[in-house]
Amino acid sequence: MMVRYDKDSLHPGCDAVAAIDGDLKKIITTLGYPPLWVRPNTFATLVLTILEQQVSLASAYAAYKKLNEKVQAITPQAVLELTDADLRDCYFSRQKTGYVRSLAAALLNKELNLEALHNEPDAVVRNTLKKLKGIGDWTVDIYLIHALQRTDVFPIGDLALVNALRMVKQLPANVSKEDLLQLAERWRPNRTFATLLLWHYYIQTRGLKPGS
Repeated sequence: MMVRYDKDSLHPGCDAVAAIDGDLKKIITTLGYPPLWVRPNTFATLVLTILEQQVSLASAYAAYKKLNEKVQAITPQAVLELTDADLRDCYFSRQKTGYVRSLAAALLNKELNLEALHNEPDAVVRNTLKKLKGIGDWTVDIYLIHALQRTDVFPIGDLALVNALRMVKQLPANVSKEDLLQLAERWRPNRTFATLLLWHYYIQTRGLKPGS
């Protein structure tokens, strides 16, 4: 059975990691709880996540909105009917055009079934999605957290998360990935809640507006 979080378990999950980590508890005390950042388990969600790779949230959402305006509904068929020029007009890079086309084709060809991933273990979801062009660990982590709402994900490749953790824990700039992963071990099996709190801290302290 997969363990997922929802609006009812978000606060208890955050409280669970805060109970063993005073720095996370301080985030709740000073900034409150994070919002329920969830997304539907759809092609459109994975397109948005691909667009978010290595760019600002604002840039990703601008491209996503432009695409949505062009096709009305972001489906595999609709995207494959667009030309490369159409996607460039939607601010897609050449690489991300290829990634999204590959994903769309996999879904239309029945090589990938997102609904089937809903009940698969995290490792199976990761192995399945990483077979697709342009989808790596970061994209899978974000998908697991937002679309499948899994409770024990720690996206070490996320720059905002790493920066927030460094700030909250007052860690040196050159702290290793291995040290950060080891630090996160104490939050198992609730690492997602720690991640959500750290993102909340980063967004609030930077005055950012995710989405729009």
